[in-house]
Amino acid sequence: MEPKPRTSPAGRYAGGPYRVAQWSTGTIGRRALRAVVSHPNLTLAGVYSHSADKHGRDAAELCDLNTPTGIRATGDIDEILGHEPDCVLYMPQAWDIDEVCAILAAGANIVTTCGVFHHPPSMDPEIRARVAAACSAGDTSIHSTGSSPGFITEAVPLVLTSIQRRLDSLIIEEYADLSQRNSPGILFDVMGFGSPPTDFARARLDHLRDSFGPSLRLLADGIGLPLDTVTATGEVATAGHTFTIAAGTIEQGTVAAQRITISGEHQGRTVARFRAIWHCGADAETGWDIRPTGWHLSVLGDAPLEIDMVFPFPLEEMAEHSPSYTANRAVNAVGYVCAAPPGIRTVLDLPPITATLG
Repeated sequence: MEPKPRTSPAGRYAGGPYRVAQWSTGTIGRRALRAVVSHPNLTLAGVYSHSADKHGRDAAELCDLNTPTGIRATGDIDEILGHEPDCVLYMPQAWDIDEVCAILAAGANIVTTCGVFHHPPSMDPEIRARVAAACSAGDTSIHSTGSSPGFITEAVPLVLTSIQRRLDSLIIEEYADLSQRNSPGILFDVMGFGSPPTDFARARLDHLRDSFGPSLRLLADGIGLPLDTVTATGEVATAGHTFTIAAGTIEQGTVAAQRITISGEHQGRTVARFRAIWHCGADAETGWDIRPTGWHLSVLGDAPLEIDMVFPFPLEEMAEHSPSYTANRAVNAVGYVCAAPPGIRTVLDLPPITATLG
């Protein structure tokens, strides 16, 4: 397939319309799919699903819309690429380098919520080289984004530091009350709630360091304070009594809350820190300072700032609202990524992402 010519200056948003394929229809993918269908400058060009029971079903059915789109889900990558999308919104649970390279080499740009591309210099060199070669072959770009990491660890801090001439430290805190999240697999199997505290393994800390560290490195590069080291530490609070949350039961003595800190040092000084405080509600009885679900940012410098960004809805509505925080930014980035020069593109390469709402 011949790559499509770019019709806009590098790094600027081109108005479209862009043909967009949605790759995967999980929680985030379904929300992105709805946004593409309703977007004034995007046209749905295909839907890929890993689930055979979704194949052949109209995209509208998969994302709870009433009006059929005429686009049916498939599990065939050649069928997706045959529709010649300008961009693929790539949102699988686990990414596949062969899929990514095939999409890019075929001439389709990618916006993804997979975090491996946040900081190209710290990527595995072999993977980075393969992806770069695919971008070159297809004259395409790939960009990873999301809410956390992404929006809160890159886009917002870059704005806040734009009024500083001296930065002593930037601290990002994420608070999440998970008591009403009915996702047992995520809370118990992935995050480790309800497990003995001894099971809170080093491997999990390393995983979170690798998830958030690249984003902090990108931020630090952007403000001229590149990080020498990124470390992760963690602590847990255990349940004083057995209690029940939406996902299941937290037994007495098992993990009911966790506080993870990812710290980045520049010349022996911690200049950027991300701290996640994830807990199972008031019954967790952590003894920690717990803010409402959302984010708190503290900027210490010659123009100090303290900012709260709170999710202004009841916890019972979290499932309704939370997917938008990740999916919408990816959808809004499509035009910018399609207009960017070939390669792995970060927020430092793109203009500020602006939504087109009408």
